[in-house]
Amino acid sequence: MPLLDQLERRLGRFAIPNLALYLVIGQVFVLLSAMLGLLDLSYFVLIPELARQGEWWRVISFIFLPPPPGMFGYIFTAFAWYIFYLMSGALEGFWGEFRFNLFLFTGFALTVAAAFVTPLAPTTNLFIATSVFLAFAWLNPDFELAIFFILPVKIKWLALFTWLVNGYYLITGGWPLRLQILASVGNFLLFFARDILSTMRHRQRAMTQQAQRLAPADDEPEARHTCYTCGKTNLTHPQMDFRYCSKCAGDQCYCADHIFAHEHVLVENDAAKK
Repeated sequence: MPLLDQLERRLGRFAIPNLALYLVIGQVFVLLSAMLGLLDLSYFVLIPELARQGEWWRVISFIFLPPPPGMFGYIFTAFAWYIFYLMSGALEGFWGEFRFNLFLFTGFALTVAAAFVTPLAPTTNLFIATSVFLAFAWLNPDFELAIFFILPVKIKWLALFTWLVNGYYLITGGWPLRLQILASVGNFLLFFARDILSTMRHRQRAMTQQAQRLAPADDEPEARHTCYTCGKTNLTHPQMDFRYCSKCAGDQCYCADHIFAHEHVLVENDAAKK
């Protein structure tokens, strides 16, 4: 993305490394202080009308609200912190510090802007964390999480469930909830819309080629996906996930072993096409 490249060259030196770690440490401090009776968590919720009346800190403090305990108590809170830190670290490693900072701050800005549309409704950071989860799941669809610490499930299915839940609340929820969901989805699409369209275009092309293929049955089938780095194909490795890099010239295809570990093709030449 040329615009992001320009922003990174100009503002990259201001990026905060390990930003997710600082957010988790801040939330741990807030939760412990609340448990000791030193802080009231209700003062950390973003309520725009109260911010307008002088409680301006709510515009920032809501980012330090800890995850709700849920049915498993504070074990769930600790697990949520661990997952957020793990996924954020992976995104920062893939994008770099500046782009990950921009992803979080963009989600923060969109969430605050959406909150001021319905100024009396409370807003938390839940959907900012959700956008981090969806971003990680898009880049690492075969990563496995242990549900209840026992049942391994690929994260792409959990992401699909999250999208379905978001869709359900977009239809049935009130406008404050809808706007928070739209803010997180908008943040995700700002960074991944191009990749999504590229993947859909390649899949549609592959489906069209398969539907139109009229080769004799004894002919060797043609591979639909071939890794640009190692030459693995969907025929030689049918269980492997193949993705296309939007940063490479020609949207080159890579296997799961090289999608995050390859040198970007800057100029599509005749050798690269063959």
